[in-house]
Parts: sequence; structure tokens; C-alpha cells
Amino acid sequence: MKLLVFGRVFHVMEFIPVKRKWEADESMMRMMLSSFTSRDDSLWLAVFPEGTDFTPKKSLRSQRMALEKGLPLLNNVLLLKTKGFCACLQTLRKSIDAVYDITIGYRNDCPLFMDNVFGIDPSEFHTHVKQIPVGDIGSSEKEVSSWLMNTFQKDHMLTEFESKGCFPNEGTESEIKTVKYAVNFVVVLILTGICMFFTLFTAWFRIYVSLVCGAMAIITSMFGLPLLSTNSLSKTYSQCNAMYHDQIEDFLQVFSVRSI
Repeated sequence: MKLLVFGRVFHVMEFIPVKRKWEADESMMRMMLSSFTSRDDSLWLAVFPEGTDFTPKKSLRSQRMALEKGLPLLNNVLLLKTKGFCACLQTLRKSIDAVYDITIGYRNDCPLFMDNVFGIDPSEFHTHVKQIPVGDIGSSEKEVSSWLMNTFQKDHMLTEFESKGCFPNEGTESEIKTVKYAVNFVVVLILTGICMFFTLFTAWFRIYVSLVCGAMAIITSMFGLPLLSTNSLSKTYSQCNAMYHDQIEDFLQVFSVRSI
């Protein structure tokens, strides 16, 4: 992974690195997915079937492709890339209980990254979640692809959301307890300040932090995550070593999530 710091973070968080070319990505994806199959390890795998973020330029490109293939024109989402989802489901079918179809709608415009950083937006967003048992999804690649295309009906839902401001059968969010969250914030701020003080002004704490970071870097480089079960540890060791020999440019986050 070429990215400094972020590459290490993505690895620890078990992101699946891809080059956006199926011929080059398939072996890497299946290798990484095979390390998630242990029932001893809890798994939440997030897949974005569209393969990238939604922008007006990408939407026009997607619509042109839809016209060429005789598919419906979509205004709020992009055409799906089904191979990655099929590979995930085929490999993990015995390790997961359900697929969750998640749709996020923003009351105002979709916030930019800096809006999130400065807490400007999103001021309000809505989430629609649908659970689908794995047994209700076919097993062959053709059946899974067809199921995904038919299930990913977000364009009409998001169009209605823009006009009505809510999803179907939407519940009411409970009031936020301001005092509770204010206390939590203050506690976190104090603990962060204490850690920063010791890191900057005490030698023994700097040594401790350096040793911990170095140990974690060595462990994750050699063995993957330390939470992996013992049975899969030796296999993951060789897989992670092989992974670092590839030149990776992009990263795939996984699960059926779409936002506007």
C-alpha cells in the first residue's frame, strides 16, 4: 500500500485494496475475503456496489452506458458493478446471516468532506435499512447479480425522499440528551489532553507510545490483525506478505450503502 499512515490504517481496518480491474483484483479480493470466514470473528462487511462516489459527471457517464445497454436511466445512483458483491457473497455465504440494504438520504445537499470536518453538515440525514436473509439470495453468480440489480431500487426511493423529506414507514428519532453527550465530550477532551501532555513532556510516556506503535506495526505487517483466530493465522501470514508486493492505488469499502 503506497499511502503513508492511511495505508497502515486501512490495513488495520481490513479494507480490501483494489485496482478497479477485475482481472487484477479477483485473486486479491478472494484471498482477503477468505480470511473473514471464521465464525469466531464478528464480521460487518460494507460494500458499495456502484464502485465509486456519486458525482454529476459520473452520473452522465452512467446514463450513457445505461442507454447503450438498454437499462433504465438513473438520476440519483450509478449503474452497479456486481462482480465484487458476487465474490463477497459466494465466499462469505456460510459466515454471515443476512445482507442489509442501507440507503442514506440527506435533507439538504450531500455534504462535502470539509463540511463534515467543521461540523457544518449534515444537519439532518435519514437512513432506510432492509434486512435480507442470505437464504433468500440465489447461489450462482447470475442469480446473485440479478438479485442485486432488482433489489438495489434506490433511485425511485431517493427521488421520493427529495420531495417528501422522509423514507417510507420512517420512525421518529428520540431526543438527544444534551447533558449526557456534553459530559462525554468533556471527559474525552480531558483524557486526550492528558495523553498529549504526557506524550510531549515526559520521556517515559514517549518511549511507551513509540514501543506500542512499533509493536503494532510489526504485528500487523507480519500476521495481519492480532484478533484473527489461531487456525487462520498461518494462512493470513502468507496472504498479507503477498499482498504487500502488489502496487495498490484504490480501496474498496464493502456493503450495500448509497448516499446523496
